[in-house]
Amino acid sequence: MMDAAKTSDDAGVAQRREGMRLLARATLGELSLAWDAIDDKPEVAPVRGPETGLVMVRGKIGGGGDPFNLGEATVSRATVRLSTGEVGHGQLLGTDKARARLAAIFDALFQSAAHRASVEALHEQVAARLDAEDRRKAEETAATRVDFFTMVRGED
Repeated sequence: MMDAAKTSDDAGVAQRREGMRLLARATLGELSLAWDAIDDKPEVAPVRGPETGLVMVRGKIGGGGDPFNLGEATVSRATVRLSTGEVGHGQLLGTDKARARLAAIFDALFQSAAHRASVEALHEQVAARLDAEDRRKAEETAATRVDFFTMVRGED
């Protein structure tokens, strides 16, 4: 019985993590349109931020070497509490505090059964855009690919 509950919790955490990843990649336009489309908006109170800061980016050569400090990256984050009690967090690369705030709001809304479907629709929209961008980049890269081949030569 305990294993089933843990598996369910793990699935919920993974689903929320994926949702937060998509919200971090969403554009301000996508987030704003989705927010405007919600009719019964709960009141939103800031808990932290939105604020901008720096994080140290670490890397490994070849994925297996010793870690080293690659440099700093600018990030924005926000934490909000909805009037219904849910707390949401938003973190993203860059300095767009409005995006961080909206990402936090949608993370909180994702935890609400009443708004989950609209947030999942936003997730699907962002995922579709990201997939299309990835396909376009792959096609552009494939167009520049050079296939080298060796012809079998006769024995010398």
